[in-house]
Amino acid sequence: MAAERLLFHEMGLDDRLLKAVADLGWSQPTLIQEKAVPLALEGKDLLARARTGSGKTAAYAIPVIQRILASKQTVREQDVRALVLVPTKELGQQVQAMMRQLTAFCSRDVRVADITGKADLSAQRPVLMEKPDVIVGTPSRVLAHLTAQNLVLSASLEMLVVDEADLLFSFGFEADLKNLLCHLPKIYQSFLMSATFNEDVQALKELLLHNPVVLKLQGSQLPDSSQLQQYSIKCEEEDKFLLVYTLLKLRLVQGKTLLFVGAVDRSYRLKLFLEQFGIPSCVLNSELPVQSRCHIITQFNQGFYDYIIATDEESLADPAAATQPAGKGKKKKKNTERGGGGGRGGGGGTKDKEYGVSRGVDFQNVANVINFDFPLSADSYIHRVGRTARADNPGTALSFIAHTEFGLLEEVEEALTGDNMGSGLKPYEFKMEEIEGFRYRCRDAMRSVTKQAVKEARLKEIKQELLNSEKLKTYFEDNPRDLQLLRHDKDLHPAVVKPHMRNVPEYLIPETLKGAMNPLSNRRRKKKIRSNAEGVVKSSFKKNIPGKNPLRSFRYSGGRNQKGKAGQS
Repeated sequence: MAAERLLFHEMGLDDRLLKAVADLGWSQPTLIQEKAVPLALEGKDLLARARTGSGKTAAYAIPVIQRILASKQTVREQDVRALVLVPTKELGQQVQAMMRQLTAFCSRDVRVADITGKADLSAQRPVLMEKPDVIVGTPSRVLAHLTAQNLVLSASLEMLVVDEADLLFSFGFEADLKNLLCHLPKIYQSFLMSATFNEDVQALKELLLHNPVVLKLQGSQLPDSSQLQQYSIKCEEEDKFLLVYTLLKLRLVQGKTLLFVGAVDRSYRLKLFLEQFGIPSCVLNSELPVQSRCHIITQFNQGFYDYIIATDEESLADPAAATQPAGKGKKKKKNTERGGGGGRGGGGGTKDKEYGVSRGVDFQNVANVINFDFPLSADSYIHRVGRTARADNPGTALSFIAHTEFGLLEEVEEALTGDNMGSGLKPYEFKMEEIEGFRYRCRDAMRSVTKQAVKEARLKEIKQELLNSEKLKTYFEDNPRDLQLLRHDKDLHPAVVKPHMRNVPEYLIPETLKGAMNPLSNRRRKKKIRSNAEGVVKSSFKKNIPGKNPLRSFRYSGGRNQKGKAGQS
């Protein structure tokens, strides 16, 4: 079977594109790439469903670039030939980065522009006036440029790509997308890429595609249990904090980890709680500037941070929830109990409706996903958990379930077992009574994380990130090394931090967990104890031991050698 697989060099691709693929280290195409690329090069419309991390971006990027390179051999006129629509700014930057990697050896012939950013339309106009071959943007931003006549697609567009198609309508882009279609030519090739098939994707299919080839490759929407281990543990609010402290502080969870919460305030509450124990983490939510969000993701992928607390805000994804009148005080107050003062959407700062880190964004080498707050839908669960076990890498997902969320758990398990009988959530066998000794420390930490402390932390973080992204933007452009040194996991410290909380007393660690705890810290401690057993120990430099003091053992032999050389000459 392996011999029958179609390879990149057998697809009739341009040599420059093949060289870029080789530079990326792709020896053979993934299943979606193997099936989609040849069909796309034949000019067919595609509707492709493949699970997250299966290489969907390259599956449409390769044929788009190949067709542009082929058309440039006959038509020299510069024009916009491809439009890629994405639901979020983060995904837009990721698509542009992938396109640029694939056009590394033909960047003069294929130019790519990402217009998802928050810059004014007038600031992006010069880029569009140069007519880049590929434009990446959200439907609302593209429509704004079309309305302002900064962009004309009615004559030149040949290919339209809708990435993460299942999310476009849920992010409130339905009206924008329908208005945008009026500005497109009558004939063009379309690609719809999605992790799930739902009613929105069906509606898009009827709207955009003409006699499409439907590729429904993987039966399950998530990898099977040999690659992705999924666990759930039933615990209430206080136990969630106790459990996350134990897992992270005792290093029971190892590797890069994404912790998902349901509101902005929750993310700061969890960050401040972890700060009490000296566990650094980054916060990622819709209130932070888009440059900061993308920089955090880039640094996380480069290994700067181990933990990101990401807010998966359902109200942004659900326009009906987002447009509810704010005057319903009682209902809002009920939600804020879980949100720690912010609710599911969290009150306060201005939110970016084109934010989404649980959806489509390629977090690299994520070992674990922890659902601190359980998602409100099966689709949301699939997108969150899809951040780990990408490509052929293993991964683990752990979900904390409160008693009010048992119904949501059943809905998720139904969706997963409907696809694949072996991909359900297994109960996480953890004896909570063994970590009762840590409970008083967690309660002590939670007393410091007040609503006022959360509010102050939120304001401090936003001010700091705005300063980094706006005022220092030109400085960082001139000094890229300083941008590399910029960290987003610094302590916010509006809450009182007690130094002794950073250390874990050995008598508190359960016997069963002593072997699992990071052994290096124990070794270091033992060495220190041994060296201090005799009281104050002077270094060997201070003792007059011959051969140990470098000033006394030093011998100058240069003069002798020089005399010898003079004698020889």
